[in-house]
Amino acid sequence: MLRIVSILLLAAAVCICGCMGASESGTGEQIAWNLTVAGDTEEVLTLAELRALPAEEGYGYAVSTVGITFGPNRYRGVLVADLALMAGGVDENDLVYVSAEDGYLWVFDTDQVRGKGFFTFDENLREIPAPPLRVILAYEQDGRPLTYEEGGPLRIVIITESPDVITEGSSWVKWVDRVEVHRR
Repeated sequence: MLRIVSILLLAAAVCICGCMGASESGTGEQIAWNLTVAGDTEEVLTLAELRALPAEEGYGYAVSTVGITFGPNRYRGVLVADLALMAGGVDENDLVYVSAEDGYLWVFDTDQVRGKGFFTFDENLREIPAPPLRVILAYEQDGRPLTYEEGGPLRIVIITESPDVITEGSSWVKWVDRVEVHRR
């Protein structure tokens, strides 16, 4: 019985530690997180360096593959197109691989990097014509740093000026640690 109680207490402690978040420490400080931007050149950026780059803001609203919506929220981050430029740019046939700490990978074509070629939906999940969209590597949600539970400290988000446009959530990569241009 003591062994079972000990295991349950250990499991509870692990869960509590996991809920603290990885993008902020308990004191609200940003944790160390690096982003590798690769292509013709390769550069490693810290969160502070990313935050110093020109930023875009807009509304993000997504639907998961099982129909669960999350958002709308206001996001701030760096255009993926600008990150691709840092790696040497994106030509018409190139692909941009965005990968995460947990091994998840999403591949964007050149049009998508430029905000085109996405399905968009209204709040009833009926497809609508796409308004102007931008793909960002977000570090802020609703004016505060993204928490680990929200996919932070860095997450791909497709933003627009309107809070009622929904995009597919599968391309909203969480815990991004690498953006890489692949030439074809």
